[in-house]
Amino acid sequence: MNKRPGFNADKLKRVHRKELLFNTSEMEVIKVYCKRYKVRNQSKFLREAIISRVLHTFETDHPKLF
Repeated sequence: MNKRPGFNADKLKRVHRKELLFNTSEMEVIKVYCKRYKVRNQSKFLREAIISRVLHTFETDHPKLF
């Protein structure tokens, strides 16, 4: 298989683990959402939700000169 130029899979490999704990009502909401919107991979869904929130916060909190 040919590697794409400029693509480094080692940098994108997930090696850091974080664990989340949800209470019963939070978990039920997640289950209902995933069933309603046909989310097949909950790990991917949660990862994307967290990263999108972090990036959005970074965009809105950029330093202002004046």
